[in-house]
Amino acid sequence: MEILIKSIHFDATEKLHAFINKKVEKLQKSCEDIKKVEVQLKVEKPATALNKATSLSVAVPGTTLFVEKTCDTFEEGVDLCVDAMKVQLAKFKEKKQER
Repeated sequence: MEILIKSIHFDATEKLHAFINKKVEKLQKSCEDIKKVEVQLKVEKPATALNKATSLSVAVPGTTLFVEKTCDTFEEGVDLCVDAMKVQLAKFKEKKQER
């Protein structure tokens, strides 16, 4: 599984990269078919609250699953995105087994 982290309009710290890698690797337990995970971090309007947008796209055979959350911190956003992605992966696996 390839993990790609993009930070837009800022430089992500090593600590943030390590946190994201640790959380995203847990998705592998939900679905073994994951080929690539792309995490995009973006600061929107630096002076406002809830200005950190986190998006997660997961490439699985046949489709790409996508989730986006906006929070006060990137860590919170990554947590929420990973939780939402686990739900999507469960639905994806369920549909795949029905076929």
